[in-house]
Amino acid sequence: MSESESLQLVIPPHLAGQRLDQALAELVPDYSRSRLQQWIKSGRVTVNGEKRRPRDKLRGNEKVTIEVEHEPQTSWQAEDVPIDIVYEDEAVIIINKPAGLVVHPGTGNQSGTLVNGLLHHDPKLIEVPRSGIVHRIDKDTTGLLVVARTMAAHTQLVERLQVHDVEREYEAIAIGTMTAGDTIDEPMGRHPTQRTRMAVVVSGGKDAITHYRVKQRFRAHTHIQVNLETGRTHQIRVHMAHVRHPLVGDPVYGGRLRLPPKSSDELIASLRAFPRQALHAARLGFVHPLTQQKVEWSVPLPEDMQTLLKVLKEDTREHEDEFDDYS
Repeated sequence: MSESESLQLVIPPHLAGQRLDQALAELVPDYSRSRLQQWIKSGRVTVNGEKRRPRDKLRGNEKVTIEVEHEPQTSWQAEDVPIDIVYEDEAVIIINKPAGLVVHPGTGNQSGTLVNGLLHHDPKLIEVPRSGIVHRIDKDTTGLLVVARTMAAHTQLVERLQVHDVEREYEAIAIGTMTAGDTIDEPMGRHPTQRTRMAVVVSGGKDAITHYRVKQRFRAHTHIQVNLETGRTHQIRVHMAHVRHPLVGDPVYGGRLRLPPKSSDELIASLRAFPRQALHAARLGFVHPLTQQKVEWSVPLPEDMQTLLKVLKEDTREHEDEFDDYS
């Protein structure tokens, strides 16, 4: 069950004419505007004892009551889960997540997650929404993510994500040879019949924009750099599959295994054995919530992707007499 507390305040005269959600975002900056909007819509906010809409204008001097809802986290237990911490200070922790590590506890994963390890590392994270997790990456995707250690840091980072002011750069290995980079601007939502999957949807989808460029071409695969403008669930995997270049090893969106003609035994074995989607969050940048200065981190590709790239390069070299130069 969620815990809640009542917060009461008076709208100052200088906020007269402002929307309710805008005024509350200024008055209670520890909570993001989207969270405040949710509370207004659910009736957890009253103005002079009455429910209002987020867009309703204020006159000043109204008495506002907010039933602040804290996310239920009492069942999340601290565990000594190994965490690769790239950087930490009093406001943020930067993590390099390995493949196979689930971010949040959930059905079938109540222990052994990143959150369990974070609570062991810093028990005070229990006081921050979602134990400080600002954005997640899939279980079998590797790389960087940021954890907020305070409510104020969490609010700032969530808001920067919402206005696309957090730089997230990925590297991936896609099936097929691409001639150039491009931008994929296709709305996404739940798959209409397979509810555990995401899909490009024409009606009712949310904006989703993915930029990609070619880093290296191989005989039948491409190493790409991907930058996210939005952050929908499975966005890179869905968008690349949509343009018919799914990621190597993707168990959901990758389709059947496709082997280049005349593949060596080593390449066949490498592609068949690759255990996950070939996707890595390589670089992360944002304005630091304390210093307000731009900060940035990067981590190299994990060993499994480096090994696969070497095998793909060797395969391309072996067939250079039959094919164009893909390197």
